Amino acid sequence: FTHFLIISIQNKKINCILNNVTLFQNFQYNGNVGMQKEKILNPVVKLNNVAYRYHTPKDEVLAIENISFEIKKQEFVAIVGPSGCGKSTLLSLIAGLIKPSDGSIEFNFENSSTNPIGYMFQQDNLFEWRNVRDNIRLGLEIAHKKSKLVDNLISKYGLKDFEKKLPHQLSGGMRQRVALIRTLVLEPELLLLDEPFSALDYQTRKSVVQDVYSIITSEKKTSILVTHDISEAVSLANRVIILSARPSKIKAILDLNFEAIPIIEERKRTPEFEMMVDKIWEELT
Repeated sequence: FTHFLIISIQNKKINCILNNVTLFQNFQYNGNVGMQKEKILNPVVKLNNVAYRYHTPKDEVLAIENISFEIKKQEFVAIVGPSGCGKSTLLSLIAGLIKPSDGSIEFNFENSSTNPIGYMFQQDNLFEWRNVRDNIRLGLEIAHKKSKLVDNLISKYGLKDFEKKLPHQLSGGMRQRVALIRTLVLEPELLLLDEPFSALDYQTRKSVVQDVYSIITSEKKTSILVTHDISEAVSLANRVIILSARPSKIKAILDLNFEAIPIIEERKRTPEFEMMVDKIWEELT
């Protein structure tokens, strides 16, 4: 059980591929996390006054409180904040891995998909004994499903010549691409990205950020990114949500407008980019 985790939370089963996860849920919640069955386009996810408390044998710790925001279809939203403020906790709440102590989370997914949320962590955790194709097919195997998307995405994103390669034969950037496509073949409507570039060196990170961004926008996925890197947040997102220190609250939400510049490094050379990075830094200090 070093590679798979099966969790039961309030009558919903979640099958997780560690560090590259698609969550299989029926979203038939009766508690604080809920989903309307109607095919409503916007918002995809909405948080209403969400709070979360950690409980220990000695006391209770308020991690986040009064968090409210919504994310619309095809938005790319970044969440930044001080270390330990609860950014990853917020993603776990949205994923349904933990339950809000207060407030509610609502989902409005278009399709009656059995796996509406995809989750990527810091490490790709490709299985070293499986080749690229078999790693990409792993989630489908677990779900007992087949999909033509495997061949389509392998060809579309330049993996055709590598599909028989083992992970140790790939570059760090190529491994991360495989990990992302492993999630996409299950057709999630919402992607949760928990610092997916932090384990990469600087040069690899620059190319992988562009690579992942291009794939996500091409596939028109709604995405939430958690990162410590302000520059990364500004260069990728349509909006940046800035959290305070614990107990975490929303300090500010900033709208960005770089969609007309598809190349990440070109965005970073604009005066607007520097201005937004400085503004976020001021909010965090």
